Amino acid sequence: MRQFLLRRLAAIPLTLLAVSFLVFASTQVLPGDVGRTILGREASSASVEELNRQLGLDRPLAAQYGRWLGHFVTGNWGQSYTLHVPVRDLLLGRLGHSLLLALFSFVLLVPFALTLGVVAGLYHDRLPDRVISTTGLALGATPEFVTGVVLLVVFSVNLHWLPASAQTDPGQGGLWQTLRHFLLPAVSLVLVCTGYVARHVRASTVAVVDGPHVRAARLRGYSERHIVLRHVLRNATVPATSALGVQLQYLLGGIVVVELLFNYPGVGALLLQSAVDKDLPTLQATAMVLGVLYMLVVLLADLVYRLLDPRVRLGATA
Repeated sequence: MRQFLLRRLAAIPLTLLAVSFLVFASTQVLPGDVGRTILGREASSASVEELNRQLGLDRPLAAQYGRWLGHFVTGNWGQSYTLHVPVRDLLLGRLGHSLLLALFSFVLLVPFALTLGVVAGLYHDRLPDRVISTTGLALGATPEFVTGVVLLVVFSVNLHWLPASAQTDPGQGGLWQTLRHFLLPAVSLVLVCTGYVARHVRASTVAVVDGPHVRAARLRGYSERHIVLRHVLRNATVPATSALGVQLQYLLGGIVVVELLFNYPGVGALLLQSAVDKDLPTLQATAMVLGVLYMLVVLLADLVYRLLDPRVRLGATA
């Protein structure tokens, strides 16, 4: 385990270097001129050129990349071109919002997807399995903005049960009010992710149910509840760890549409707005931070997988 962790940690700097190059290169191909975007269409060409020079955008790309990477590593993420605030403070604040929403969605996703996957596996090739598998596949193929709009129309516009916006004042209404604002965007994300995780759990459950240790437990007279909780569920959650890790990455970085739809001030909305405004310092820093989070999530998922599955640990030490 220690060697595995050291290898993965040693690979992070090289991966981050490659990510930084891709992030910088992608920001250079965005259409439009930064100076023109900031000053507006009515600004003179001389003013636009002068602003680009002040921002260092007239330098060679290699020099711009080296300067940006050096500043990012040392924590100097620059000033937002459009909001005129430090990028680090802006990004960390928005990131905290997104992490809170992603964590709430993940807490809902885990028991919901595991339950559906186990039920589908226990009743494989029967009606519950067909209903769960078909519904999960359909929801996974439906864009989250479609699911979100349907939830908004039904539960906010028609029934008036839940607020349409995810924005909430932490000092108003307490925990319950915050959860009410989070529920619709979180359910929109959970419905998209459930089918993927449930399919992994279903496949694992089918394999475990037909295993010799489950048959032996039945012969010893254990109840079905005991068998499901002690044998089926424990073994079925191991392969689901990788699927949950993939979905956690999506919840952290792929919530742009949900944040815009529910007017939530998260990092996804910030990433999109900075790309539209050609706010390069904000865009580059946001993409880099999301890249770091992705790598940490993958590493955490691999560690949990190795801890849950003894065969993987034995293979690593052999």
